Amino acid sequence: MKIFLGGTCSRGFDYRTVLIPLLEDFNIDYFNPVVDDWTPDCIAEEERQKEICDIHLYVITSNMKGVYSIAETFASHIRGKRSILVVIEDGFDESQMKSLNATSQLFAECGGESWVLTNNSDIDSEFVADIVRNIKW
Repeated sequence: MKIFLGGTCSRGFDYRTVLIPLLEDFNIDYFNPVVDDWTPDCIAEEERQKEICDIHLYVITSNMKGVYSIAETFASHIRGKRSILVVIEDGFDESQMKSLNATSQLFAECGGESWVLTNNSDIDSEFVADIVRNIKW
């Protein structure tokens, strides 16, 4: 099993720094698309990895600068990938959370897996264990 680690990539809290060691503790392979210099080769490798990875995890934080990662979540699901949308509430205002909750609910209604976490500290070993329990076929 291999997980694609999509979602928010801007400065600030990066869920990947917390999640990657936990994935390694569970012996789960992953692809982290975040690099210092985004080049055409990086884009090609990300697309290749999206094909290889069994699960696409998209974590959305208040550091997001655009909405492309949310669109990617839906696209991954439509293309038949096991896709998980996680929204971390911390830092979003009430109207943003209203929209993100509706988006999360729509994604779930379309057959995707969707979670809303209260804050960054909710990405812990229990979170990873929940993912593992829910994605093992």
